Amino acid sequence: MGTIGISFGSPTSGAGFDVSNTVNQIVSNLQNVETPWKTQLSADQAQDTVISNLGSLLSTLSTDVQNFTNFEGVLATKDGSSSDPSVLALTSASSSAVAGTHTVVVNSLAVTSSGYLDAITNASDTLTGSVSIQAGSAAAQTITIGSGSNTLSGLAAAINNAGIGVTASVLTDANGSRLSLVSGTSGVGGDLTITSSITDSTTSTALKYNTAATGANASLTVDGVAVSAISNTVSTVIPGVTFQLLAPSPVTSGVPETVQVQIVNDTSSVSSALGTFVSDYNALIKAVNTQETNDSSGMPQPLFGTPTLSLLQEQLLGSINQTSSSGYFTPIANASDALSGSVTVGSTTFNVSTLSAGNQNLAGLAAAINAANLGVTANVITNAVGSSISLVTVFGQAPAVVSSLTDATSGAALSFTSLGDVNNLSKLGITLNNDGTISLNSATLNSALNSDYSGVMAFFQDSNSWGVDFSTTLNNLGTSSVNGALSLALKANNSNETSLNQDIANEELRISAEKVTLTQELTTANEILQSIPANLNNVNELYSAITGYQAPKL
Repeated sequence: MGTIGISFGSPTSGAGFDVSNTVNQIVSNLQNVETPWKTQLSADQAQDTVISNLGSLLSTLSTDVQNFTNFEGVLATKDGSSSDPSVLALTSASSSAVAGTHTVVVNSLAVTSSGYLDAITNASDTLTGSVSIQAGSAAAQTITIGSGSNTLSGLAAAINNAGIGVTASVLTDANGSRLSLVSGTSGVGGDLTITSSITDSTTSTALKYNTAATGANASLTVDGVAVSAISNTVSTVIPGVTFQLLAPSPVTSGVPETVQVQIVNDTSSVSSALGTFVSDYNALIKAVNTQETNDSSGMPQPLFGTPTLSLLQEQLLGSINQTSSSGYFTPIANASDALSGSVTVGSTTFNVSTLSAGNQNLAGLAAAINAANLGVTANVITNAVGSSISLVTVFGQAPAVVSSLTDATSGAALSFTSLGDVNNLSKLGITLNNDGTISLNSATLNSALNSDYSGVMAFFQDSNSWGVDFSTTLNNLGTSSVNGALSLALKANNSNETSLNQDIANEELRISAEKVTLTQELTTANEILQSIPANLNNVNELYSAITGYQAPKL
């Protein structure tokens, strides 16, 4: 702690000294003990700002990846077209739709059954009698006219309230008013059977029922198969595809037109989403790289040299370069279980029985495959599901794998699931730059999407895929998970900041108490100094009175 030099001036001047300034100097000196605490607090808070920003960038990137790993995400979107939208209009293609071309001939449209009662001149005429209504195979229901339903509008309301599956309304034109009935179900299944004994009692005119349209199913041929549809909105014929029938196919020279319905993967949306991923990944890497430099004042950035920064760099660069498996065998409960049967990788067959004793298991088979130098690497992977052999293609295309392996302990078959040749980002046109950022080659990406779309989906969505692993890595690093590396770093900083703030607060309380005491003591001392001249004069006067000597006044 430094020292404070207090100048009282001339003790006989009566001027005293500046108490407030002197106290402030002493307090400032006492507060120097807080300097290292405040320095550390500022450093932690600066780190918090950077960590929160990195957490936001990681969260954005995680959302980008989830758009690919989600089965309902961008890879599930489909585009479609109709060669003659005046005959057939494509409404939607869901994620379950399979890319391909279908042929459709529309022979006739579905018809909704409808009809009407004879017209009357005055819609307010009083009606009597009843009407029997049956829609399709449903039971017929009779509506008997009462005091509340003895007009056309009252009868229409009674029919609608009965829930028969028919919509009733009153139509009025130059010829009068009539009750219109329309089936609530299109096609043959909604055909109306109506018997009317209603009479206009005002004119004594019987109102018979007239059929306007007989319910009929749509008739079409889809990919050569005759199809009957109850509605002109067809959603069950081509899986995942809904289309609207608008008109029968035009007939030329006795041959009806064939409409081409094409379903394609929405590669443009995938390309756009992957471009966003690349941009957001680069923003994160640049923010990480910035922490390895000095700021504008020449001081190191807040995370410079910290374990948190090193972990981010290691995990991100390691994960972005990761090569996913080309396929895997069905997991078994115990990796040490003995196997039986054989597996063929490419043109090479491995029979478990030929392996040495103690090696007729997953590890032994993986070692045998690796020793054969087939362009694949076999790894034994154990997770919550069990243990399995994963094959990673080192170069070229993934070889075909045929498995007749069996777990000799449980009897379970170890089938092989192929994930295709898309096993790293370079197959999608994404390459790593020297500074850790990545670049996207659109031509390579489009080629992969057009030639192996299912392989691209597997690369992101399979349980052992790059997409799932990378998503897990981001979650383990970010702030969205309580156990994420950045979350833990923030938690550690927050704990330290709480302790530092408490230390500073406690010290401030102690200094505040000392300030009060110092102010009181120095005020008293100042008052004494200021009274010295008066006291000396009193002494001089007393001395003069005794001795007769006249001393000069101060």
